[in-house]
Amino acid sequence: MRVLSIETSCDETSLAVVREDESSFIVEKNIVSSQATIHAQYGGVVPEVAAREHAAWIFPLMKELDIPHDGKGIDAIAVTAGPGLVPALRIGVELGKVLAWSWNKPLVAVNHLEGHLYSVWLETDRPPLFPSLCLLVSGGHTELILMKDHGKYQLLGMTRDDAAGEAFDKVAKLLGLPYPGGPQISKLALEGDPAGIDFPRPMLDSQNLDFSFSGLKTAVRLSVEHHASLHQGGLDPVDRATIAASFQQAVVDTLVHKTLKAVQQTHPKSVILSGGVSANRLLRETLREKLSVVDPNITFHSPAIVFTGDNAAMIGAAGMMKAKRKEFVDPLTLHADPNMNLISL
Repeated sequence: MRVLSIETSCDETSLAVVREDESSFIVEKNIVSSQATIHAQYGGVVPEVAAREHAAWIFPLMKELDIPHDGKGIDAIAVTAGPGLVPALRIGVELGKVLAWSWNKPLVAVNHLEGHLYSVWLETDRPPLFPSLCLLVSGGHTELILMKDHGKYQLLGMTRDDAAGEAFDKVAKLLGLPYPGGPQISKLALEGDPAGIDFPRPMLDSQNLDFSFSGLKTAVRLSVEHHASLHQGGLDPVDRATIAASFQQAVVDTLVHKTLKAVQQTHPKSVILSGGVSANRLLRETLREKLSVVDPNITFHSPAIVFTGDNAAMIGAAGMMKAKRKEFVDPLTLHADPNMNLISL
């Protein structure tokens, strides 16, 4: 089966062709056009600007895929229907509907979060075993999900306020770093002392598996203001690096601690780390190392760096699994759903 997939949930326009090969998914083409430099001037993503850029780029990217005009060779179309920014989502959804109708191909509506979970199935000969505990960390989501089987999910915990990726972006702005903030924080943290400032680890001792990062963000803001007041010219470079390193360490400690607590409660056969923040090297290495100590029989899975951010290949993998279950939608009635719930699938 070959699937054409479309992703426009935020600020990446992406199209891909994915096919199944035994137990994994082969990415024939995965094209991503990022708008990061455009939104950097605003310090975050502007939905209407994102939608205009998607509209401008989606057809040139479609031409790059070099698919016959009649859709020959494509068995199904998968499109991100939510969650995300509704003006951006609509661009991809409408293209998927038009292609499905004109090519007479079945259409699959994919939850963006489900795409992130399936990113670890791309280009691998060692897929996760079920049940699998998934830590999904991105700019808009921080969730612990128990994946009991393909398409069967249980939400164990989620952020009560800011997502981890959102906290990275906001702290980066406090430190005067450009958007997107995650990679900038990680780079600056290499120059700082991760134990230099004892930032709080939110909800570490709570009985549930939820997260909260607003208090940590406030603690960083107060620290920035304090250190800036000591120098008339603003933050000292050493202080900036120490704040970045200490903040990153606090986030990683919190995410890893909660994940290991979930491991003890659910006894999974595998652990998945996915989403944009899964590209963070410290998070990957720490979770892998701690997990091996807790139970060396549990396998650890995280996507290749190229598949950590928003991309259509992961939507194709998730869409293919739904297509195999014949979970198709009517192209005449499908609408973008910015609040699409993964657990209700």
